[in-house]
Amino acid sequence: MFKRIDWKFVFKCFAWIVCLGGIVTLMSFVSVKKNTVTVTNIKILIPGADNFIEREEIDAILKQNEGKLIGRKLEQINLHAIEEKIKSNPYIALATVYADMEGVIHIEISQRQPLLRIISSSGQDFYIDKNGLKMPVSPNFTANVVVANGHILEHFSGKVDTLITKMASDLYKTALFLKKDTLWDSQIEQIFVNDKDDIELIPRVGNQRIILGNADSLQTKMTNLLTFYKEAMPKVGWDTYKTINIKYTNQVVCEKNNPDPLLALTGKAKPAKPTIASAKKVMDSLVKAEIAAELRNNPETADFVVPAVKKSVPAVAKAVHKPVKVIPKPVKTAQKSAVVTHKTATVTNKPVNVTHKPVNGETKTVKDKVKAKSNKTVVKPAAP
Repeated sequence: MFKRIDWKFVFKCFAWIVCLGGIVTLMSFVSVKKNTVTVTNIKILIPGADNFIEREEIDAILKQNEGKLIGRKLEQINLHAIEEKIKSNPYIALATVYADMEGVIHIEISQRQPLLRIISSSGQDFYIDKNGLKMPVSPNFTANVVVANGHILEHFSGKVDTLITKMASDLYKTALFLKKDTLWDSQIEQIFVNDKDDIELIPRVGNQRIILGNADSLQTKMTNLLTFYKEAMPKVGWDTYKTINIKYTNQVVCEKNNPDPLLALTGKAKPAKPTIASAKKVMDSLVKAEIAAELRNNPETADFVVPAVKKSVPAVAKAVHKPVKVIPKPVKTAQKSAVVTHKTATVTNKPVNVTHKPVNGETKTVKDKVKAKSNKTVVKPAAP
């Protein structure tokens, strides 16, 4: 007979009875203790960096709902009612209120996490949190989230509510997708809805608008955009295109910025502006040509040296003359007069200084010869 008894089942039932009895006994002690415990302190915990609600506001809710709590009997305070009152705040997602046997009331609050800020076409301003619920903006804190504006017809009554229009749902899905990807979360700084009800993304890098269309096939569209960024943008430049249309899942359509009006009218490239370097090269060539001509005409008079020219200063030719012994040559009396003409080089800097000592039989200095040539004079050989 004893073999037929299921001892395991009996042991489990006995264990459950003992546990239940222990719980009842413990609750009775707690109830008795609760009648004698008074509230000594209130601890409020608000985790997170977003401070939509402050401790002072929680204290105001407690005072409005229950009055002064410290010093009162714990059994006289309705903790559940306090919890429900705190949850009714539009910035609070979850609240937990409990008390310990030392008379301390603990209040733990979880704030709503905004995901997107909406500025509707009617001028209403509100947030959409991570759960897709509308919540008001706060005078105490401004969340660092993406802003969406333009042709948005979503209405906000001032209380926590669900989304009504399809456009608001698409904006929520788009913002949620961007938030999950670190690249797009950093690159996209604004969302705009145009008159055609197409969603446009405004990037931080580049001046173009990214036409997304709607929130369908977001993964495919953004993958196409990423491929375009990697392969095309480094070659053509980030400011080449005015719009990048990715609303079609199988292609990327781009529109270039307006070309230069002068190029559009003439069809030719604009002439390059003269630079200091080009002007310096022209001046150097003129001075060198002048000196070369002088050496050809008077090889026995002087040796010319062209010094280096400083940056952004017109070239200056300095003539350096060394004394040279000149052996007079007989001149034929019947020789025809030779006319030597020379073009002048325009020099807009200091005049050329040439020093020369008289040599046997010379009546004119080299300075006089250079001056005569620069004034387009005619020099005839001396008569015998």
